[in-house]
Amino acid sequence: MDDVPERPRPDPWGRSRTLERVQELHDAPLAPLTTFRLGGPATRLVTATTDAEVIAAVREADVTGTPLLIIGGGSNLVIGDKGFAGTALVIATKGFELDGTRLELAAGEVWTDAVARTVEAGLAGVECLAGIPGSAGATPIQNVGAYGQEVSATITEVIAYDRENGETVTLANEECAFSYRHSRFKAHPERYVVLRVRFELQDADGLSGPIKYAETARALGVEPGDRVPLADARETVLKLRAGKGMVLDPEDHDTWSAGSFFTNPILTDEQFAAFHARVRDRLGDGAEPPAYPAGAGHTKTSAAWLIDKAGFTKGYGNGPARISTKHTLALTNRGAATTEDLLALAREVVSGVREAFGITLVNEPVTVGVSL
Repeated sequence: MDDVPERPRPDPWGRSRTLERVQELHDAPLAPLTTFRLGGPATRLVTATTDAEVIAAVREADVTGTPLLIIGGGSNLVIGDKGFAGTALVIATKGFELDGTRLELAAGEVWTDAVARTVEAGLAGVECLAGIPGSAGATPIQNVGAYGQEVSATITEVIAYDRENGETVTLANEECAFSYRHSRFKAHPERYVVLRVRFELQDADGLSGPIKYAETARALGVEPGDRVPLADARETVLKLRAGKGMVLDPEDHDTWSAGSFFTNPILTDEQFAAFHARVRDRLGDGAEPPAYPAGAGHTKTSAAWLIDKAGFTKGYGNGPARISTKHTLALTNRGAATTEDLLALAREVVSGVREAFGITLVNEPVTVGVSL
C-alpha cells in the first residue's frame, strides 16, 4: 500500500469522519462504502479530494484499460458479492460556494448537509429534498427528486469530465436531458464523471417553494400550492422520510437500503388501460390504482402500491434481506445479507408484480457485476 497525505473520507451514513492516514488500498472492502453494506472488495481503492485528483485517476484507468467504478455516497449502488475487478474511485471533493442565489457544490459534498445549509441561508428550491442520502454529484445523474421537487428544476449547469473526449465540459440544464429519474449522465454512464453542480435557488423571504406533494401539505396542515417557512418544510420532509425508514441510521436495519429500489412506472394510455383492467379483475370493480399525469399520453403509477397489492407487504420476507417494515419500496439488508440475498428478493418482487398487473418494475440503484 502506498501512503498519501491525510484526507477526509466520505461516510455513507452522512457523518463526518477523518482517517489518520488515507491510503491507496488493494483488495479493499466496498460494502462499508455503501448504504446497503453489501458487496465484495475492489482490486484497488483510490480516494480523490480534488477535481484534479479525480481527473488524474480517471485518465489513468482509461489509459491502462482498467475498469473503473465511481463511488460517491454509496446510496445508489448494488455491488456483487464477488466485488469489483478494477479501480474503485471514491469522490471525496469538498466545496460549497454560495453567491446570492447561485450555489456551486463539489461532487463529493454530502447532499443532505448541503440542503440544510441552503435552508439556513433562507433559499428555496431544494428544501423538500432533505434527507436524501448520497453525494451532490449523484443528484443530476438520477435527476433526484422527492416530495414534489426535482434537482432538474434548479440545476443550471453540470461540470463533468468527458472521458470520450478527454476534457472537462460544462453542460447547461437543457443539455443534460433531464427526465424522470434520468439524464444524459445516466444514459452514458461510462462517458461522464460529474465534478461540480451549479444551482439557481430562490430568495423567497424565508419561505419554501409552493408545496406540491399532497402528503407534505397534509403533514404541514396547508393546502397544495401554499408556501411555508423553509425550516418547517425541511423538518416535515425529514420526519416523513424517517417514518418510512428513508433517513439513514446505522442502528436501524430498516435504513440499510438504497431508499426506493424501484422507479414508479410511466405507462402509455394503452398500457394504463390494460393495467386498469387487471387491477379491477384482481381487486374488484371499484379498485382504482394511483394515477398521476406524466406528459401527453402518459400516466405514472405507484411502484409501492403495485408491490403492496401484489402481496409484498411491509416486512415481507423471512431471510436476511427483506422489505422494510416501514415502506414497501425499500429492500433492506437485515445485517447478515449478501447481495444475492437482496437480488433474490428483488426478482421475487418483480416477478410477482408482473404476474399480478402486467408491469415490469425497473430497479433504481445501479448494479455492479450483477443484474436482476
